[in-house]
Amino acid sequence: MGSRARWKQRWCTQTLTPLLEGPDPDMQEEGNRKESSWEIIREWFRLQRGLSAGNNFTVSLYGSIPAKRQDLRLLLGVLGCPLAPIPLVNDPIHRIHIKNTPIENSAAHYIIQQYLASTGCLKQQKCMKNMYSAGSVKMVRCETEISSGKNVKSLGTRSGESGCFVLWQMLPGMWSLELVVGENKVIAGSDGKTVWRHTPWLGTHAAKGPQRPLRRIIQGLDPKNTANLFAKAQCLGEKRIGEDDCFVLKVAADREAVIERSEGPAEVLRHVLYGYFCQKSGLLIYLEDSHLTRVQTPENETIYWETTIGSSIGDYRDVDGVLIAHQGRSIATVFRFEELSVQHSRTRMEEEWRIDDVVFNVPGLSMDYFIPPADIFDASP
Repeated sequence: MGSRARWKQRWCTQTLTPLLEGPDPDMQEEGNRKESSWEIIREWFRLQRGLSAGNNFTVSLYGSIPAKRQDLRLLLGVLGCPLAPIPLVNDPIHRIHIKNTPIENSAAHYIIQQYLASTGCLKQQKCMKNMYSAGSVKMVRCETEISSGKNVKSLGTRSGESGCFVLWQMLPGMWSLELVVGENKVIAGSDGKTVWRHTPWLGTHAAKGPQRPLRRIIQGLDPKNTANLFAKAQCLGEKRIGEDDCFVLKVAADREAVIERSEGPAEVLRHVLYGYFCQKSGLLIYLEDSHLTRVQTPENETIYWETTIGSSIGDYRDVDGVLIAHQGRSIATVFRFEELSVQHSRTRMEEEWRIDDVVFNVPGLSMDYFIPPADIFDASP
């Protein structure tokens, strides 16, 4: 009770709304909120056209906010704490029965076993119960491309902000992330049942659907969780990434799961993740996922939002006998298009990240650290 009371003192009660995994920039002054995050996104893309006239501020009904701050919030909404498309498998390291198993699945299982062996997880005797990691990030919004069919305009410049993050993880399925970039702080976490996120401009959001892992954890930071995620993957074949020949593995959220994640006018259509495992080293060196959502607007327009994030992963180093990726670069693209229109908008973003410290089995770390904010308790029946 004492731990819960302390959390209630720390967090002010907000209206609980579903977590939005695409961009969610705020078009309002602090303290004012719209009911629909998708309306905020739509307005953000509309107002980008106004920047071509040389405006330094984007103006909405709620006042004006510097365009640079909007860009940063867009970056944090897309790259701050995205989730993987599917839940983790409870016991992924099992013997696969070759009989009645498609060749794509048995090949993927073999590749994952090689990945676990390459990272040192198969020979690791010490049980990893929890993990602490800290790192630095640099986020950059490159440009927004707006096309009307015949003409294409490119808006924006390469403006970026640096920051840092701290990540805690505890089995099974608990994690907590604090990310600070350009005086903006994003806090997210999971108690093993509920995934949530808090931003200063949109308050606290709870994710709908099955509990899924944080993407930052599976991009080389926790090889066993990464193996869990690809436990039921399919091998699509081979592809060259840079100078490396890779096996390509695919996992996708099933139809029931994406339906659970839909909310109001926003319908999630698909979420797919691809892992590229180096044939020479066995390590994961590239991760790409694609998330497609369809939104029906009040004006009966059908708008599609596709967010694609591709991450190069490298600089593997030994930490207590396990190879952990210490550096990477992510490129995200948010593509907006309409079903009956030639107009579309495409925004490109980048993030460079580096892991500065990793510690396993931190003494004294308990479940109390992963208790969600007070407003989630208040919203519970």
